[in-house]
Amino acid sequence: MVSLLYALLLWTAWAQFPVVKTKEVVEESKTTDKTDTSQTNTHRVSSGLMQCGEYSNEVMPNGQCRLIATLPQLEEQRCPDMFRCTDEVSYWLRENEERKQQMQDLKETISELQEELRNHRHRIKVLELQREEKYGMNSSLEHRFYMLMEFYEEANALLHIHRSLIYDMQRQIRNLTMIVERVRRNPGCMINIIRTSPLLSAQDTLHPEVQHVRNCPIDCASLFYNGVHRSGIFTVVPSIGSTPVEVYCDMETQGGGWTMFQRRQDGKVNFNRKWTEYRDGFGDLHAEFWLGNDHIHGISSQGEYSLRIDLEDWNGKHKHALYQNFWIENEDNLYRLHVSGFSGTVEDSFGWYHDKQSFSTPDTGDICAEISHGGWWYHQCFFANLNGVYYKGGRYSAKGMNLLGPDGIVWYSWKDSDYYSLKKVSMMIRPRTYRPRLSP
Repeated sequence: MVSLLYALLLWTAWAQFPVVKTKEVVEESKTTDKTDTSQTNTHRVSSGLMQCGEYSNEVMPNGQCRLIATLPQLEEQRCPDMFRCTDEVSYWLRENEERKQQMQDLKETISELQEELRNHRHRIKVLELQREEKYGMNSSLEHRFYMLMEFYEEANALLHIHRSLIYDMQRQIRNLTMIVERVRRNPGCMINIIRTSPLLSAQDTLHPEVQHVRNCPIDCASLFYNGVHRSGIFTVVPSIGSTPVEVYCDMETQGGGWTMFQRRQDGKVNFNRKWTEYRDGFGDLHAEFWLGNDHIHGISSQGEYSLRIDLEDWNGKHKHALYQNFWIENEDNLYRLHVSGFSGTVEDSFGWYHDKQSFSTPDTGDICAEISHGGWWYHQCFFANLNGVYYKGGRYSAKGMNLLGPDGIVWYSWKDSDYYSLKKVSMMIRPRTYRPRLSP
């Protein structure tokens, strides 16, 4: 096919080129035409008097044309450009070879690209497997993380419980240390009863109480005699009833030894209580409280006791009332009051008016207790009412608060008014024969 194309190109070039033939050439051509029986033609090409070359063509059995040319090149001379088309044919042949080579290169490049594509696919598959493995690992790590969080929360809860237990144990150790110290100072008093006092705050509910065997402290004065000279909460066992009770001891005021049974200071404890609450006691020994009529009776009835009442108004002024004799009867006799022998820095508003009066609370049906909203030894109704309602600022008005009468913390003779409520009051007792100098 290439040979045919080559022949055609040569024929086109020959037809377009005006060849000047010599006579010899023409005649030879004629002779050849007449005697040609074999389909092979031979031609000579001349340029002037010079013979330039020859070529021949032959029809092949398969119908293709075979062309053979001989073109000798003479020095400083050139054959006619009858075969100029051969350069183009050579060019296209070269181009064809280059195209073949490019095709071969492309095939190799395609093979390389296909190989690289297979490698990329393999790498992608490996990456997908790695991603799946990492995803599985991340899921496992996330699960482990949540499990660790649960363990952490459980550990925190257990740690909180352990801290609470350790704190409670430390309090018990401190309390036991105090008990041991008391036993050391007073070895005749055995402490082996533990129960909760209604007057103890939440942090002191584990504080043990004592059982009276012999020589136990019966009040704060006996504790002072035994060497306890700091104020605080202690356990005493009154001789009447021998029931251990937690009390607050004032070891500083007027020589100390005072057993406090009432204190008001900030209004955080409500004193509008029932009979049973006043009987058993309520409040917080560290702050405001009522020791309990049973305990007041048990302590004040085991000897001759004096009563001290301390008062403070909202201007920071202090007054006190001292009574040489004080005790109350038991519950069967409605805790009847016995108080006398007044002295102090304020006029008496308690002893002269409330002596010999029975105790009453709002739930007992006493009108004065209902009006005054507290428990007290009322007597139509009061000149002193230290368990009344706590009014901040002092002055208050019955009309403005729709009250039936005065109900504040009142000491009438100091302010000449039932409508002035004191800021702080306290009531405490100690033996009338108490002498601080007798303590070691």
